Amino acid sequence: MAEGVKIIVQNKKAYHDYFVEEKYEAGIELFGTEVKSLRLGQVNLKDSFCKVYAGELLALGIHISPYEKGNVFNKDPLRHKRLLMHKKEIMKLAGLMTRDGYALIPLSLYFKGSRVKVELGLCKGKKLYDKRESDAKRTAQRTIERVTKGGFSE
Repeated sequence: MAEGVKIIVQNKKAYHDYFVEEKYEAGIELFGTEVKSLRLGQVNLKDSFCKVYAGELLALGIHISPYEKGNVFNKDPLRHKRLLMHKKEIMKLAGLMTRDGYALIPLSLYFKGSRVKVELGLCKGKKLYDKRESDAKRTAQRTIERVTKGGFSE
């Protein structure tokens, strides 16, 4: 990521459950108390996804906890959040998502300057054997790194 970027949260489960084929950046429409909660890191991206509805891109399942001092200004933590992209990009993504097995998944939330951005991934679901294979590769890579560092040998 570039300078002036502070990552709030990453969706590690998405990388476990999906193959990420393309990445996109989008703005997100939030209220003040939601941004304050984000600054405190009170957000969860697990089980979140995006959907095109009536020409708008919506993020569903992003849980932003209510701000402690927000009282009446707090919004529903699981409300649908509108994502901000150009109409052409939204239509392109809508076409790509209609293909078999593709989904648009929020991969991370971050501050870019003072604005909140969402990194979206065009993803294809993994089968169980794919998950096992990627876990085995990750474990093998960790073992190789440990041995080359001289930590311990098996």
